[in-house]
Amino acid sequence: MPAKQRKNGLDHSTAYAFTAMLGALSLGATAEAVEVTAGDWKFTANGNVNVHYIRASCESDTADPVGGGLACIGTAGEDDTSSISNGLLPAALALGVSTTQNGYDIGVTFGFYPGISTNDGSPNLGQGAALRNTALGTTGLDIRQVFMTFGNDDMGTFMLGRNIGLFGADAILNDMTLPGVGAANGNYATPSNTSLGSIGLGYIYTDWLGQINYTTPDFNGLKFTIGIFDPLEPIVQNVAVPESSPGFHGKVAYTTGPVYLSATFITQQHEGATDAQDFDSFGFDVGGKVTFGAFEFLAWYYQGEGMGTTALFLNSDDRAGNERDSDGFLAQITYKLGNTKLGLNYGESNLDLASGEALSDLVKTNKKYTLGAYHSLTENFTLLAEFTDVNAEAHSGIENDSNNFNIGAYFSF
Repeated sequence: MPAKQRKNGLDHSTAYAFTAMLGALSLGATAEAVEVTAGDWKFTANGNVNVHYIRASCESDTADPVGGGLACIGTAGEDDTSSISNGLLPAALALGVSTTQNGYDIGVTFGFYPGISTNDGSPNLGQGAALRNTALGTTGLDIRQVFMTFGNDDMGTFMLGRNIGLFGADAILNDMTLPGVGAANGNYATPSNTSLGSIGLGYIYTDWLGQINYTTPDFNGLKFTIGIFDPLEPIVQNVAVPESSPGFHGKVAYTTGPVYLSATFITQQHEGATDAQDFDSFGFDVGGKVTFGAFEFLAWYYQGEGMGTTALFLNSDDRAGNERDSDGFLAQITYKLGNTKLGLNYGESNLDLASGEALSDLVKTNKKYTLGAYHSLTENFTLLAEFTDVNAEAHSGIENDSNNFNIGAYFSF
């Protein structure tokens, strides 16, 4: 159910990408978001709840794990782990308000994303409580979206605020594991709100960014987006140094009949603790999907310099200002049989060492495949099961393997 935000024709395909995606996961007929109209104002609500039983079989507890590897590792001698958790998506409630004034379509969105796992050091236990799954705990509230939009059919749309990024967004939004789990997140004694899906296993996580974007009107299926975003510090950088300029990103997308194609770019300068540690990041992705009868084929490829792997700017340089190159791809095929969708996807993400960097246990390749079955019990309620196998290999040759099975339910509105 791509969420219908208002009737006056403003295209919010960029600004409302995530809330629209929530409903699009339904395998049945489309359904509208909850809408209430009061005079010239429209109030909308979109959301989901997903819950899964996840059983993971991890690599035996080892003293030499792959640094940045995504195959789960056993802890304290335990190789297997179980959890009742969210999957790749946390639960979500996205609230929108929109109106038309002086010929401009104006709207705001707030997105609230709680998990169900105890993982945040509950105030019931005290602020210094360990982040473990214990009694008297609570879950966390992740506020991912706070943004406004304005524009019209003739001028296009401006989006200002915190929302999903452009680079890598189409890969994750079309990943069949989105309503499910994909790759598990490992040690469920200290659970996260979400699993990995195919993050770091075919694409870099797009993330949620403070940004200002402009999207053109629709030119017979072709649209362009360009914008700036709040610059991010490299995750492993020891010293937080203010960035002197914003990051930049852009996207081109084309839709015609059963074919959708897109390409994005992202670039940012990083200021190190010394001038010698400064470096630049640049990445792009390109891909698309096509529907042919009951089949859908999908593929996205990315490449970057100083982009890192798994998350934006994670292990992106050698901490001396020398960029590491990375690339990867996600390929997927699904088949609809009545109200059931069957799918297989395979992805891998590769990270090179920087020029002159010594051989180490840093991850070289994370890869996985997922088999999934998704049955629409109703147009908004899906039952699903998945099996995922993950392999991580270091530049030194060390390898770790894990697999996980999940069964659960996904409800959207």
